[in-house]
Amino acid sequence: MRSSSDVCHALAPFGTTVFAEMTALATEHGAINLGQGFPDFDGPDVLFEAVADAIAAGHNQYGPMAGVPCLQEAIANDAARGLGRAIDPGAEVTVTSGCTEAIAATLLGLLNPGDEVLTFEPFYDSYPAVTAMAGAVLKTITLQPPAFLFDADALAAAVTPRTRAVLLNTPHNPTGRVASAEELDAIAAVCQKHNLIAIVDEVYDRIVLQGEHLCLAAREGMAERTITLRSLGKTFSMTGWKIGWAIAPQALTAGVRAAHQFLTYAVSTPMQHAAAVALSLGDAYYKELANDYRHRRDLLLPSLHAMGLQVFEPQGTYFVMCDHSSLGRGDDRAFCRWLIEAAGVAAIPPGSFYADPQRGANLVRFAFCKQDATLKAARRRLAGLSSTD
Repeated sequence: MRSSSDVCHALAPFGTTVFAEMTALATEHGAINLGQGFPDFDGPDVLFEAVADAIAAGHNQYGPMAGVPCLQEAIANDAARGLGRAIDPGAEVTVTSGCTEAIAATLLGLLNPGDEVLTFEPFYDSYPAVTAMAGAVLKTITLQPPAFLFDADALAAAVTPRTRAVLLNTPHNPTGRVASAEELDAIAAVCQKHNLIAIVDEVYDRIVLQGEHLCLAAREGMAERTITLRSLGKTFSMTGWKIGWAIAPQALTAGVRAAHQFLTYAVSTPMQHAAAVALSLGDAYYKELANDYRHRRDLLLPSLHAMGLQVFEPQGTYFVMCDHSSLGRGDDRAFCRWLIEAAGVAAIPPGSFYADPQRGANLVRFAFCKQDATLKAARRRLAGLSSTD
């Protein structure tokens, strides 16, 4: 048997994702899984019909590398208003295997070894891994609770001659923070001053619980230097379909596609046809989606308050971050193990979302993308928990 040292040096530090670890532990203990961010319900029935129709129509072979034209056009039409410009579907839209691949294709296709990428922590855990694959360096600016605001001066000070890009996630996983116009303008100013690329992960753009999602690409002077990344899974509760996309001006799209063609080349053809149908559902669907998630948030949060957590109410996404330190259950991993064993409820320890895991040691993340019955069952379990259990 060969040793784990056979893993390439770039990826060896990352190990197994915390999502797999906590999901396995939840399964072992029969816990209600409020950890990994996947819904326990399906999206609109019309999408199942659309997949069946696409299969019956013979859309079962490789599609074009950049995406089937009907989906590219639907993406361009759906995004044009928020991005503040017309989008050329064939030249500026690339369909990927979920947003995780869109992130990978963007970073691998546009970074060179030694380049630096600035991002905000806590971060989605693929960011440092893919940056490492590219031989680049991820530098972080920490978002501080309770509001998780970023320091514009810290961002400006982090830029060096080797900085290539700023990577932003808004609405933000795991904090639920929705970037303000002032924050976007500060990022835009840094990008323009230093000729940086802006990469914006917007997978939760339709799950805004208060305020408004604003697109960095729509800020003055940013259209030509911004790559906007989105996906079907979160918005339409179909995370297993793995349909994502990158929207960028043609010069940056060339880099995304240079990597994408050798990562997956093309993604599921019938699912792409169904995704085009999903994007035709329009504003009424998105309004109902946001209302549903406000309801789910409001089902869960009182129970978290009641058990003694400091709850940081999210503005967007379907996650909530809390400070668990008052319960005296150790660091984030120890707390999550205790919660699974004592209450039968699983959450995510967010230390792995920080460059230094100790910065997340007092925090825990819960997901509320669950049916009412699931959230009510979790509430009952949490209500029976005390800090002395």
